[in-house]
Amino acid sequence: MSDANKPELPNQLSVNPKSKFYAEEYFQHEIGIRLNGKERNDVEEYCISEGWVKISSPVAKDRFGRPMLMKLKGTVEAYYK
Repeated sequence: MSDANKPELPNQLSVNPKSKFYAEEYFQHEIGIRLNGKERNDVEEYCISEGWVKISSPVAKDRFGRPMLMKLKGTVEAYYK
């Protein structure tokens, strides 16, 4: 599939359907995220303009049993794989 058929990635996007930054049309294609030049496969949410990504904590849980999110800062690049 060519890049012409894919929508341009937004500034902020989340994989959580309950988030206001969730948009189904972007997840029809595989998305890649780079933070400071290293590819990350565990990103839950990102913001390019503010330069952060959120990833799940491996241990800490919130009161509903879902993993807590940690914010990592740096240069964020989002692209289609």
